[in-house]
Amino acid sequence: MGELARAERLQIMLNAEELSALDDWRFAQRMPSRASAVRELLRRGLATEGYALNAGRSKSQEFGILDGPDGSNGGA
Repeated sequence: MGELARAERLQIMLNAEELSALDDWRFAQRMPSRASAVRELLRRGLATEGYALNAGRSKSQEFGILDGPDGSNGGA
């Protein structure tokens, strides 16, 4: 197995309401895992504050979603 691209581990604690909101959002977006959902939400939150990650060089498979030209994920 090759080396993971994500070399840092971050542990967070969530209360029941935060975890429920995360899981609801994750399933609505068809994210494959909680970790991928947290990474996507972090990326989106930082982007709204003006911080760009990877300067747009991210691949959709890294986040578990596919964005269409209109910003939708093509799902429901």
